[in-house]
Formats: sequence, structure tokens, C-alpha cells
Amino acid sequence: EKCLLRAGGILKELARHAELWPRLLAARAAARATWVAAAARHGLEELAGLPLAASPPAAAEIRHEGLMGVKLAVIDAHCTPAGPADPLLRSPEVAACADACAALLPLAAALAGCEGNLQRLLDEYRRTARRARAIDGVLLPEIDAAARAMAAALEELDQDDAIAMRPRVR
Repeated sequence: EKCLLRAGGILKELARHAELWPRLLAARAAARATWVAAAARHGLEELAGLPLAASPPAAAEIRHEGLMGVKLAVIDAHCTPAGPADPLLRSPEVAACADACAALLPLAAALAGCEGNLQRLLDEYRRTARRARAIDGVLLPEIDAAARAMAAALEELDQDDAIAMRPRVR
């Protein structure tokens, strides 16, 4: 039962991963396109030398859920894009690039949490399956042998009782 419950948890996380992965790829492609547009307008040297304004640091909220003793993390990250410190240097391409790059963080964080959950669930599934095989291969045969020995002992006691109950002929 534990194996089945953990396998169900793995399938749930795989479905979440399958939903997040294409979104991250699309956001990464959009960020790459905006970066190329910004580099085409400003050039690599100017784009790399733009002084950035102070922005609040990225924040992440991590909620823990449990599945049969396995901690599962759900990560919600937030990021405010940093723009150039000088408003005169801010172009639409630079703003789009900053926004697109900031949009990557929440998706990457959620995907990282999902992949960590998958790894923990897989480790626990393997451990549980190994224990189940140990029970099948070692403990159950020992229990069967002990049950056969007890049945033989009970049969012997029944025979002894039957002999003791028989009237003796002299």
C-alpha cells in the first residue's frame, strides 16, 4: 500500500512537472528573444554596462506538505525586475528584457521544488519496495516455516492426546 501511495504521489508530481516545464521553456525563449532585441538596440557593451536601480530582493515562500512521511515542498517565488538606474537609459527593449528575466524565477523555483519532490518520493519508493521485497523473500518464508513447525507440533500433541484417551486393554 505504501508503494502504491508513493507511486501516486510521484504521478501527481510528474503531472505538475509536465505542466511547469513547457511554461519555463516558453518563458526562457521569450527572455532570450527580449535579450536579443535589447542587445541589437544597445549593443553588448552598453547593455552589460547599464547601472541597475536598487530593487527588492527575490523572495520565496516554501510550503511543506506531507505524503506518508515524505516532505513535499511547494515553492512560490516573487521577483521584481530591476531596471536601469537612470530613467533616460531605459528603453522598451531593456524593460521587456528585465520583465522577461524576472518572469523566469517563479517558474524555475516551482520546477526546482517539483524536481526535489520527485527525487525524495523516488528514494522513498525504492526504500519501501526494497523493504517489501525483504518481507516477501525473508520474513514470509520464515513465518511459513514457523507456522508449519507449529502445525506439526499441534498434530503431534493431538496424537499424544488421542493415545492417552484410548482405553488400555490388559
